[in-house]
This record gives sequence, structure tokens and C-alpha cells, in this order.
Amino acid sequence: MADRRNRCNQVLLLAYQSFGLVFGDLSISPLYVYKCTFYGGLRHHQTEDTIFGAFSLIFWTITLLSLVKYMVFVLSADDNGEGGIFALYALLCRHARFSLLPNQQAADEEISTYYGSGDATRNLPSSAFKSLIERNKRSKTALLILVLVGTSMVITIGVLTPAISVSSSIDGLVAKTSLNHSTVVMIACALLVGLFVLQHRGTNKVAFLFAPIMILWLLSIATVGVYNIVTWNPSVYKALSPYYIYVFFRDTGVDGWLSLGGILLCITGTEAIFAELGQFTATSIRFAFCCFVYPCLVLQYMGQAAFLSKNFSALPTSFYDSIPDPFFWPVLMMAMLAAMVASQAVIFATFSIVKQCYALGCFPRVKIVHKPRWVLGQIYIPEINWVVMILTLTVTIFFQDTRHIAFAFGLACMTLAFVTTWLMPLIINFVWNRNIVFSVLFILFFGTIELVFFASALAKIPKGGWITLLLSLFFTCITYVWHYGSRKKYLCDQHNKVPMKSILSLGPSLGIIKVPGMGLIYTELASGVPATFTHFLTNLPAFYQVVVFVCCKTVPIPYVPQKERYLIGRIGPKTYRMYRCIIRAGYKDVNKDGDDFEDELVMSIAEFIQLESEGYGGSNTDRSIDGRLAVVKASNKFGTRLSRSISEANIAGSSRSQTTVTNSKSPVLLRLRAEYEQELPRLSMRRMFQFRPMDTKFRQPQVKEELFDLVNAKDAEVAYIVGHGHVKAKRNSVFVKRLVVNVAYSFLRKNCRSPAVMLNIPHICLIKVGMNYYL
Repeated sequence: MADRRNRCNQVLLLAYQSFGLVFGDLSISPLYVYKCTFYGGLRHHQTEDTIFGAFSLIFWTITLLSLVKYMVFVLSADDNGEGGIFALYALLCRHARFSLLPNQQAADEEISTYYGSGDATRNLPSSAFKSLIERNKRSKTALLILVLVGTSMVITIGVLTPAISVSSSIDGLVAKTSLNHSTVVMIACALLVGLFVLQHRGTNKVAFLFAPIMILWLLSIATVGVYNIVTWNPSVYKALSPYYIYVFFRDTGVDGWLSLGGILLCITGTEAIFAELGQFTATSIRFAFCCFVYPCLVLQYMGQAAFLSKNFSALPTSFYDSIPDPFFWPVLMMAMLAAMVASQAVIFATFSIVKQCYALGCFPRVKIVHKPRWVLGQIYIPEINWVVMILTLTVTIFFQDTRHIAFAFGLACMTLAFVTTWLMPLIINFVWNRNIVFSVLFILFFGTIELVFFASALAKIPKGGWITLLLSLFFTCITYVWHYGSRKKYLCDQHNKVPMKSILSLGPSLGIIKVPGMGLIYTELASGVPATFTHFLTNLPAFYQVVVFVCCKTVPIPYVPQKERYLIGRIGPKTYRMYRCIIRAGYKDVNKDGDDFEDELVMSIAEFIQLESEGYGGSNTDRSIDGRLAVVKASNKFGTRLSRSISEANIAGSSRSQTTVTNSKSPVLLRLRAEYEQELPRLSMRRMFQFRPMDTKFRQPQVKEELFDLVNAKDAEVAYIVGHGHVKAKRNSVFVKRLVVNVAYSFLRKNCRSPAVMLNIPHICLIKVGMNYYL
């Protein structure tokens, strides 16, 4: 009984919190739905039956597409509790071989969260349709492009939502005051600038206000709706019957069909419910929507219909005209606050989708900021923030008329919903393992309804919808070009990787001079030795005594448990002191500032050495070429192999009390290094920690010797070697490929963040190796 009570309390708490982040966009739709519906030819059909038919369409659209489609079906297609377009794609990539990510490994499937609840169905035989898609590269590419189109629509919605929300919320000033429209647009722009400028400060200090604001807003519009029903036309309840939809189209004809571009605005923001699923639970969202949001919206739309059935002249400003005069200013203030909350949630969703795109290799490198004091999962991307702000202000100033922005907004939302509808049958068939008949029924029922709305939205392209096509095409090209170039570059790396036989033939010294220290060579390859390594040795035949090939890769799951992130292995015999470290992360994992990567890496390698000595990999490890990889818990608190202590001498140049290796640098270089590191306090603090093997008896004496070598190398020097590539298409390539690689992809590479910045590598420890890639 106590557990049941706790679960209920948790559901209620999450449902309360969801109002501030999930339902904002959907809840402010009543500001502009009727105004955009009765636009164009429908203005000439000012009858009660037409008003009732419009409300009936709104009611059944919310019921079928928001309530039934999303609450019943789509919310069940979660990826370990996460939602959104990439969650659907990740599920498909894991349960079928649809992924185009090039560095997948069989070991990734052993992650505890890889299959989740679908683990019991992973060994079922593949269907003929599934096998056809898996074998056909064009089908997988088409699926990726479909997902990227949906992703581009999310970013486009991030541009349009603040513009339509803030502009619509203050439109009431035109109707009730003497301010002209241009002045109201300037006020909207000022609010938008303030909204984007404050993004870098996070929302932790004001996030607790989001839920109360949205709850008060929904209560306010529901109360106004009930007042209008009672005051103007109590018989409006009859419009709940779908018969009025028939009457609507019978009387309005083509004008009625064109008005669907305004009707569909009542479900804008529904996709955000699924995208923000990871912050809450499906049960809490369903409870909040069904018990509060849905009734409030229905009452508000019904109330507006009752008001308009007796006041046809108020159609252009129906929402604010339907508010009783004593409550106008409080509702106006609530509308502005609700618009800001809704815009904040959509901007956060834009950052999140861009981060997921980047993690899965579909977006140029951007700076991702996450601070521990922020709300869980909140991130900030400066480049995206300013680009979205400029585009939002441009749209607001250029269009001015909120109806044109709303038509563009509706087209983006309907396209995104249409993409989800096409992905869901694949989920039903390949992930849920239901009969293909259920997939066909889903696409026929919901796809047909949305196709009608989508066709009507396309008719609004000349009236503002063209901006959606332009923005989505722009973002789709960026994402696909980056994915194409990155994948081709990876295949080039894989083709040019160094044969291990040539490495083994060089002996333990690799035919070079070995100096004290540890070299971390970053590579995208999960196996083999990258050409970057030999390219470095060709130009400078000296390297560090310990070599670690580091591969940071993204696995198509939202989060990788901390204890399963590090895969450690050995390259060549033990005497080579060459290791491989694969760091796995999910597409929603965020690297926290302050993570001490060097310490975690040393501890993980030490743990691997001990595991190997205890029998992991057998006696053949010394003769292996590219040894087996072990999952090693990444933690700086092992306490069984190494102990960590604070150095008695600081980084400025004093002798290290616990290291047996003397630094070969001259006193001048040491002094210069100390002066530079005084400007990098975090690096200095990291280097103040030292390791030493604990007084543990090992069955194999060489284990302790290897641990000493590892510790001494880390204390002497840690250098990061990163490839700096120049990418060009081959001369005999077709024109389109040369245009994509030489112009588009090269431009994106030159104007995005460098790999060193994304990997948080200290500048003083960085070594760049130039590479030429001919794709």
C-alpha cells in the first residue's frame, strides 16, 4: 500500500512539473486558431453552422491526433524513457540494421540498456521486409533523410514558435489600446531579444514558476470558455457531434478545405509532448493531458465558438474580444507569461535536438554548455541560440501579420507529425514485433487524416509557408552534408589504417626513440591503428613510452551507464605498452565540466591490466595483434590497483616526490610551462594529483612493472594527438560530389568548433597532425 501511494505521489508530482515544459506550445494555440481558420474565402461563410463546424473539426482533431495518436500509441514508443524523433530512429537502428553509423561494434549490444524491454524479441527471425531494408543501402539512406527532415522541422519550429507565441500574446494591445501594429511588433522583438539573451544563464532559478504559470493560464482560458458558453450560446455543445463537420464541408466546399491550414494549429506543440518525455514519464504526461489540459482546451475552443456564433465581426481578434473587460489585462499578462514559458521550452528542445544530431554525426561541431547547477539535462548551445534569435527576429519583423507566421508554423508541425506517423509503423513491426497488418492500419488511419491536413497546409505556402520550406531545406542540407562528409572521412580512415603486421615487425621500440610520458591519440576508428600515428612518426621519429588510442563514439541509446562507458584493450604484446580506449556515450549524454579524464583513463587502464593478469583474455594475450576489449568501470575511486594522492610539489617545476622519471625538459621550458599553466588553474589542479601502485601482491611480477610504467608516464607528461585533416574530393568525382565535399562540407569544417575544443583538450598539451583526405 505504501509503495502504491508513493508511486501515485510521484506521478502527481511529475504531472505537475510537466505543465511547465511539455504543454506550453499546445496551450497557447487558442490565441490564433480561429483567427487563422477564418482567413481567405471562409470569411464569407459567417453562419452558426460554419462556426459550429469549425469547432467540431478542432475538437475531433485534438481528440484523434493528440489524444489517441500520441497519448495511446506514440508515447509508448519510448527509448529507455526518452522520446523524440531520434528516439524512434535509435530504436529502429538497434532492433534492425538500419544505422549508417560507421563504428558500431558487437560489444555495444551488450550494454545493459541497449535493448531494454525489447531484449526478449532480439532473437526472433527477420521478416522479408526487414531484411530488404537492411540489405538495401538506399533504403537506409532514405530513412536517415526522413529523420533529418523531421529534425530540421524541429529546429524550424524552434525559430517560429517564439515569433508566433510572443506576437500573438500581445496582439490584444492593438484591439484594446491605441498602439499601432508596428509598435506592437517592436515590443515583441524586445521581448524576444531578452528571452534569447538570458538563455546562457539557465532556467534553474525560474523553472519552478513555469508549471504554476501554465496551470493558471489553462484555468483562465477554461474559465473564460465556460463564461462564453453560458453567456452567448449554451447550445454549442451540439457541435461535439461529427455531423457538423459534414455540414461544414457541405456549406463551405473548397474554402472549408483550405481552412484546415488554420484548424491544424490546434495540435501544434503535440510533438513536443513526445520529445520531452525523458524529463517525465508516460503515465504522468497522460494523466496531466487527459485530466487537465485536454478539458481546458476543449472548453476554451467551445467558448470561443459560442462567442463567435453571435459576434461574427470579432473573427480577426476572436480570443481577446471574447474576454470580459474586467479580466482583459490579467489574461493578457498571463498570455505573455505563458508565451515566454512555451518559447523557453521550445528553445530548450531545439538545443537538445541539435545535440542529438551532433552526437550521431549529423551536425557540425558546436559548443555544448552544461552547468551542474542547472536543471537536470539542460544544455545551452551559443551558436544555435544566436542563429535562432536572428531568424526569429527576421521572421517577426518581415511578416508582421501573425497569421502568415502561423501558417508557416502549422506546416512545420504537420510535417513533423507526418514524419512520426511514417516511423511508427516501422516501430510497430520491427520493435514491438506486431503483425504488419497493425502497421498498415496505423498508417492508413492516422496517415490519411494527416495527409488531408498536410495538403491544406501546402496550399498556404504562398501565404507564409514558404519560410518553412526554406528553413527546413537549409537545415536538412547542413545535417546531411555533414553526415555524408563525416562518414566518407571515416571510411577513408578505415581504408588507410596501418596493418598491424607492420607495427609488430618494428619491435617493442617501434623503431623510434621513446621519451617519458603518455600519448593519447584520438581517432574515430574503433579497431586498428590510424594513419595519424604513422604520419606523426614519419615526420618526427620519437614518441611517448605509453601510447593510448582513444576513440570517443556514440551508441544509439540515450544514455550509457557510467560503469559501462569504458572499453579497454591492448594493441600488440605487453612490452609495446600500447592500449586502446573506447569511450561510449549515448546520444543524450552530456559531458560535465570538471570530469577528470586523465585520472579516469589511468585508473581504467590499471584495472584492465589487473583483470588481464587474473585470466581475462587467456594466455594468448601476448601474441595477440589487437587484443580483446574489456568493459572497465570508469571511476577515480577504485582503490584496488592505484592510489591517488596530491603531489607534494606543484606543477610549477619542483621535483615530484612519487615519480621515478625525471622530466627531460630544460629549466627554461619548465619555467615557460609553469607561467602558461598559471592561466589554466583546472589543468594545474589536475596535474597536482599523482598515482602509485598499491602494495598489492600480484601473481605476475610484470603486472606491477607495467603499472609503474603507466604511473610514471602519466606523471611525466600527457600529450593529446589529434588529426587535423584537409578534405577534398577526388579529381575524377562527379560534379555534385565535388560541390558537396569541396564547397559545402569544407565550409562547415572550417567554420565549426575544432575537435580539441569539443574534447576539452588543454591547449598546451595539444599536438595536431596534418592529414590529407581524398574522398
